[in-house]
Amino acid sequence: MSNFDEEKQNKQLEDLRRVEEEQLVAVLAESKYGLPYVDLYRIPIDNEALRSVPERDAREMHIAPFKLLGKNIYIALRSPSPELISKLTEDMERRALVPTFYMTSNRSIEKVWERYQELSMAENSKIGGLDISGEILRETAKNIHQMQDITALIKKAMAEKKVHKISRLLEIILAGAIAINASDIHIEPEKDRGRLRLRLDGVLQDVDFFGIDTYNLLNSRIKLLSGMKLTANKAQDGRFSITEGNDEISIRTSLIPGSYGESIVMRILDPKSIQVGLDSIGIESYLFSIIEEQIAKPNGLILVTGPTGSGKTTTLYAFLRRIYNPEINIITIEDPVEYRLEGITQTQTNSEKEYGFLEGLRAALRQDPDVIMVGEIRDAETAKIAVQSALTGHLVFSTLHTNNAAGVIPRLIDLGINPKIMVSALSLSIAQRLVRKLCPVCKVEKSGTEKENKTIKLIIDGMIEEGKDLVKYGINKDAPIRMYSHVGCDQCNITGYKGRIGIFEAIKTDEAIEKIISTNPSEREIKKVAKTQGILSMRQDGVVKILNGTTSFEEVQSVVDMFEE
Repeated sequence: MSNFDEEKQNKQLEDLRRVEEEQLVAVLAESKYGLPYVDLYRIPIDNEALRSVPERDAREMHIAPFKLLGKNIYIALRSPSPELISKLTEDMERRALVPTFYMTSNRSIEKVWERYQELSMAENSKIGGLDISGEILRETAKNIHQMQDITALIKKAMAEKKVHKISRLLEIILAGAIAINASDIHIEPEKDRGRLRLRLDGVLQDVDFFGIDTYNLLNSRIKLLSGMKLTANKAQDGRFSITEGNDEISIRTSLIPGSYGESIVMRILDPKSIQVGLDSIGIESYLFSIIEEQIAKPNGLILVTGPTGSGKTTTLYAFLRRIYNPEINIITIEDPVEYRLEGITQTQTNSEKEYGFLEGLRAALRQDPDVIMVGEIRDAETAKIAVQSALTGHLVFSTLHTNNAAGVIPRLIDLGINPKIMVSALSLSIAQRLVRKLCPVCKVEKSGTEKENKTIKLIIDGMIEEGKDLVKYGINKDAPIRMYSHVGCDQCNITGYKGRIGIFEAIKTDEAIEKIISTNPSEREIKKVAKTQGILSMRQDGVVKILNGTTSFEEVQSVVDMFEE
């Protein structure tokens, strides 16, 4: 037992020394050398950057190249000096590269040096090169327009007798997934074969099957690429990045052991996929005007709710881009930082360093912020500080797990928020879901079933009772109910759907809502009072999008209870 305590104390001391070293380097970087500080343990290392500086030179000069973006190379130094910076600048310019210098710790430098060894091992192995070339992916993607093209290219690559067949296979998989805007790549072992699936518009689609030997080689290749251990039979996470023109696409890799081997999922974090304007995510005009009014205020708490994968992060990022200007300080606390937003300070939670949403929010408040985005409110303490921040002159955006907008108030009360304080802090509660959009090329008009028509008529009658203007939403209550169905064509990968859109509802904390909050109201009571606000419910928003031909009844029904009373 005493031996265990000693080991634990030694580890704590080591962790403390490491933190102190990073803090010291960060202070020296700014105060003495005028360079930005970088912790290379928190960012992916670009193998093309490593190839630009030989390992021997990196070790001799005590430097670490870590990112190559176009002609820009990013280099970390342990001991900056005018002579070293001048020499490196000349060396890089001879290679037609423009260097940007950072200061880092010995520990970070050594981490990059270890990657040189992995790079060398991978390039000498049968698996092929470690890196994925953005240029090769661009060339490959030119021949990919739909999912069937990926299958055809995979079969062609597997039939060829090339040394680096697995490298080519992975290039096709990645290029294909990016070209057709898939969000995830699933590579799963079965009893006697490997299975490739892509998640397109939120739904997994089979692409191809291959031999178990091919799966094993792909497994090793992806592990090397993602910085994972080759022999560990346990769950692992890793990441790598691909430079695509001026953009950097990050691939986040997750691996878990299963019955027949390790299941691999690669999440594609393409900056272009998150660059969605607030006016193009599906918010109807009246709610849009309310959101614009609320996010323009200097303080308040705005919460977005919905299950995992319902587009909450995209909505919050759209808010941040909408309000950003250089005169305000915006700080985010995320888990993890998936997309970089220019001009905004983004921080990432780290369980090993005991830096969660609570600690991040406390730290952010010491940074003189105007706007704070907290990835998720999970506990009472985070909820209390978020509410307090909204009361003390900050605009706070966050997410909460509830089924609908009316569930926000009871959930905050459950988390210990005083209802009297809540009314002054909470500005707006938004709930959302994602539905697939019908392909505009192949969708066909159809008559609904008796049950579908009855359901839609009930929802329309409810809108009329609440005084909502049907004409504004393109609905004629006297016309026969017409909706659209998916078919499938070359333009939509034979799915009948192309892209996704949000369906929304919201509740504004107005005078009527304020009056009932103190009574600890149920969701049903909140919904009843909120009907007077004139905002569509998710069911109503879904019906508007069904009747306008944006989506199908089946899609809306899959995410919203259409038959509730």
